[in-house]
Amino acid sequence: MPMVMRRLRDPDINPCLPESDASIRCMNENNYDKERCSIYFLKYKNCRRFWHSVMIQRRRNGVNPPMPTAAERDEILGAMGKMPY
Repeated sequence: MPMVMRRLRDPDINPCLPESDASIRCMNENNYDKERCSIYFLKYKNCRRFWHSVMIQRRRNGVNPPMPTAAERDEILGAMGKMPY
């Protein structure tokens, strides 16, 4: 598998991997009809927006790495009590 693909499939790097997989699965099941999968695209977009804002805030605070690891993200979401996206 090429390095770029490995990075995209790495849960520590890509926080929205489940949302991405769900949107691709929807497209495959619905013969690539984008209108039928719009809810999945919206969830992915909101996920990316949320984690991007977290990453920006961590950079401002000087926290490394800027993107939380998968374990840290689970703790963040658990502390919130519900999915923010």
